Parts: sequence; structure tokens; C-alpha cells
Amino acid sequence: MTGPGAPGFDPVQYKETTREQWQETAEAWDRWGPTLEEWLGEATEVMLDLAGVGPGGRVLDVAAGAGGQSIAAARRVGPAGVVLATDISSRILEYAERQASAAGLANIATKTMDGEEIDVEEGFYDAVISRVGLIYFPDQQAALMGMLRALKPRGRVAAIVYSTAERNDFFSIPVSIIRRRAQLPPPAPGQPGPFSLGADGVLPAAFERAGFRDVETRIVAAPLRMPSAAECVRFERESFGALHQMLAGLDDAGRDAAWEEIERELVRYEGPQGFEAPCELLVAAGTK
Repeated sequence: MTGPGAPGFDPVQYKETTREQWQETAEAWDRWGPTLEEWLGEATEVMLDLAGVGPGGRVLDVAAGAGGQSIAAARRVGPAGVVLATDISSRILEYAERQASAAGLANIATKTMDGEEIDVEEGFYDAVISRVGLIYFPDQQAALMGMLRALKPRGRVAAIVYSTAERNDFFSIPVSIIRRRAQLPPPAPGQPGPFSLGADGVLPAAFERAGFRDVETRIVAAPLRMPSAAECVRFERESFGALHQMLAGLDDAGRDAAWEEIERELVRYEGPQGFEAPCELLVAAGTK
């Protein structure tokens, strides 16, 4: 399921680049927080439901980003519960801390951590969650097995990922345009990326291989709604670290040209009510 050994792919360099990109885009990801929560809110609630997050629970959030789902979990567990938000980027966790403070939540802690090397007390957590993070791990099995170790017996894990490229044009159109312009090869099977767990059966199979039982998957339609295609491009241009990585090989003019083409393609999703592009999310859960 993973591709650390795929030809031409260096997982160590990839993770270092990922860390740098999220350090750079942390402020933008935080600033776009309201858009993220509106867009991902329904899937987040499904994830928390499937993970069994409730009053007094202990929750580990892996690849927490700016912490929108950490805050949702903290509200559910209440003052008797705890949430530990972890991410490879220390800077983005600073924004998570600020958001928790602004929300008046004292039950969230943060810890900078590589999701493939989860360093927490074994068997401590009732639930582990991860929102659109697992897809970007070079060794997804290492991450899932780390989540398994962190859970109490009968604890639950739940993760949100994108389904296939064909059902996520808001993201796959920019990816395909940038890939062509930057002359990037298609990702090898098992390499990390937005659609790496989206094919039919792949996500539950990954959970089962890691040792989870009673695995279930839900499909959540989550169309990305914005005032215009131009606003969608601004959102992705400012805050999507995966696209930043792909654009790294182009000069400024090349990057600008790519974004102009992306906007021209995304305009097809504008209508009288604004911009609405397809996005389909998968939420998988399993029991230790």
C-alpha cells in the first residue's frame, strides 16, 4: 500500500519538503479555516461519530493541521476529556493552539510529530482521528500501525481521505495541469498523494492490513462551494501544500501560467449561485 521504495521516490526528502511547505502555508491554511470547516464539516462529524468521540474521551489527532477537527473533537469530549493535536509542522500547530485558546478550550494540547513515528503512550487513547492527512504519508502502514498502538483495546480510529481523481475535479484539475506543465511523471502505485487511498476497497484494505477490525467506510459528498472559480484558485494557490510541492520545478512565470490555465478549466463549475466543484470524501473507521 505504500511506496517508499518506488523508483525515483525519496520518502525522506518528500517528508522534509512536506514539512517546509506546511511551515510556509500554515498562516494561509489557518486564515482559510472558516472555508475549510464549511467544506469539510459534514465529513468531520461523520469521522467523529465513527471514531466514537464523546464526553470524557481521549482523542489523538494525527496530521491535525490548524486544528479545526481537533476543536470539534474537544467540544465533544468536554472538560473531562483531552485531545492531542499532532502534525509534522510546528508552525501550523501554533495556529491550532491559538484557535483552541480563542474558542475557550483548555482540553487541547499539541505536539510536533511525524505521523509515521507516533510517539505517545501506548494504549492510552479512546479514539484516533486524521482528516485528509493519511494520504500524504509515504508509509501509510507505519502510520496506521502507530495509531493502532496508541489506542486502548476496542478503541476506534477514523480517517477522512479523498476518493478518486474523477470525483474530485476541484483538486484533480489543478493536479493534472501542474503535472503536465512541470513534466512530472504519474505517481507510482502506493506513492503518497491526494488520491492514493481513493480507489474502491483500498482504504478499508489498508486498515485491515494494519490490524484493525470491524472496518467500515462511508462516502460523503462534499462539493467545494466558493463565490467564483477565481476564489477557488486563490484558496488552492495560497494553502494547498501538495500543489506547492508539484509547482516547485517551475519558475514564477511558469507557476503563474499554470494557475491561469487552472482557473480557465475550473470556470466550468461557475453558475448563477457561484462556484461549485465536485468533491467526494471517504471516511473509514476500524476497531483495535
